Amino acid sequence: MEADYVIVGAGSAGCAMAYRLGEAGESVLVIEHGGSDAGPFIQMPAALSYPMNMKRYDWGLESEPEPHLGGRRLVVPRGKVIGGSSSINGMVYVRGHAMDFDHWRDSGADGWGYADVLPYYRRMETWHDGGHGGDSYWRGTDGPLHVSRGPRENPLFEAFVAAGKQAGYEATDDYNGQKQEGFGPMEQTVWNGRRWSAANAYLRPALKRANVGLTRALARRVVIEEGRAVGVEVKRGGRIEVIRARREVILAASSINSPKILMHSGIGPAAHLAEHGIEVLADRPGVGGNLQDHLEVYMQMASKQPITLYKHWNLVSKALIGAQWLFFKRGMGASNQFESAAFIRSKAGIAYPDIQYHFLPIAVRYDGKVAAEGHGFQAHVGPMRSKSRGRVSLKSSDPDAAPKIVFNYMSHPEDWEEWRRCVRLTREIFAQDAFAPFVKHEIQPGADVQSDDEIDGFVREHAESAYHPCGTCKMGRADDPDAVVDPQGRVIGVGGLRVADSSIFPRITNGNLNAPSIMVGEKMADHVLGRDPIAPSNDQPWVHPDWETAQR
Repeated sequence: MEADYVIVGAGSAGCAMAYRLGEAGESVLVIEHGGSDAGPFIQMPAALSYPMNMKRYDWGLESEPEPHLGGRRLVVPRGKVIGGSSSINGMVYVRGHAMDFDHWRDSGADGWGYADVLPYYRRMETWHDGGHGGDSYWRGTDGPLHVSRGPRENPLFEAFVAAGKQAGYEATDDYNGQKQEGFGPMEQTVWNGRRWSAANAYLRPALKRANVGLTRALARRVVIEEGRAVGVEVKRGGRIEVIRARREVILAASSINSPKILMHSGIGPAAHLAEHGIEVLADRPGVGGNLQDHLEVYMQMASKQPITLYKHWNLVSKALIGAQWLFFKRGMGASNQFESAAFIRSKAGIAYPDIQYHFLPIAVRYDGKVAAEGHGFQAHVGPMRSKSRGRVSLKSSDPDAAPKIVFNYMSHPEDWEEWRRCVRLTREIFAQDAFAPFVKHEIQPGADVQSDDEIDGFVREHAESAYHPCGTCKMGRADDPDAVVDPQGRVIGVGGLRVADSSIFPRITNGNLNAPSIMVGEKMADHVLGRDPIAPSNDQPWVHPDWETAQR
């Protein structure tokens, strides 16, 4: 078993790289521990709460007890299936804000500013506005990744946007276009009624080429000889073997597993590796550090009118929706039901949005257990740029063992202030006239939760991960002691080895991480191939003219 390029992980970035390297005629072998993504639980968009909670498709990881969240352990779903987490996620498509990428560039990731990444977003997309307006100039027209919008037929989707405008916020036709800030339609990686994962968009077409292969195995460590990566040690069918890479090994195994594999390979914080008896080949203290995520709470309202998805929360209705989807790929089953969104700034003096909303016309938990009493709706809300940082480290020297994950959520005092603003601003939106026909009362947090201490207590008890871990193999300049890879994804201090997934993000982006992860795979493929990157774009994104003095 050998190839020019061995990619570890058939997730969002790995699939995109396999497609682009294969298209260029290179020989590529992708290693994926998980199995097939066939079947309705993954392919049917409305069934999104199932695969995330199925051992068959998920690595089953959880955090250590989080010291600032009352010692709760939070689940950390990561896709163990072809398509990776793009096969089990909520299918929400957000590029990130232009200023996120300018921050990457300014912190040492040269060539990763917004002007540099926008052409790759255009290259990867085929955008369908569904007749809902939007900004086609900023979007892609012929990429492998289909991006669409839900039908937005439920009146609550419009009420959410109308309430935002009544509260004095901006509206946006397309948060992935020139203007992220504001209230508007949400986008999803759904095409022809199916989840359009990285497996459907990139891996299946790539595997039609004779020069691209896929093997099912567990990657244990990178084999390094004389300072250069030459292959990957894997466990397959109970046997340990080595898959050789003639040119490069590319880790695209997630922000949890990529640093874990690096550490088992002798690349990481020297003292930590020595504790576990691992020979240190490159002392990179940043491996596993800089761990970031988004937290969110569900602000839930009881509904006066029986128009929410709760009416479908019974076996008969679910069976009908499932049958309609199975035979026609249409109906309720063909959307993730996140069809309205917003990005707002939490106070004056913040240049671009730091709060994100997903609006859902049912009050329910992510794991599919109804939390609400009958008809209700909810906004998933949380701050975008927490200053808290965590770490992924090793629990043992056994590569089969799960790593130790400490997010250290809410460890920075400013996080609590942001959260209080978040809860209060959300209540103000639900109090607008547009929601008057629909809001009966507040289910969660509940009208009695008002003081700073009460809101803090609610967040400590109820905040959940939005499942956006990143940052653990930070991209930066070679002289930055905390950087793990350079701006071309090359692991600093080791030849023939790159990382290309969400672990290289210097800082978390605004919104969901699937789109920027795929973009990283697209752009890194050009670096691997030694091509000049696509010419930068001169397009200027919208920034609120009064951001210094006004919150909205």
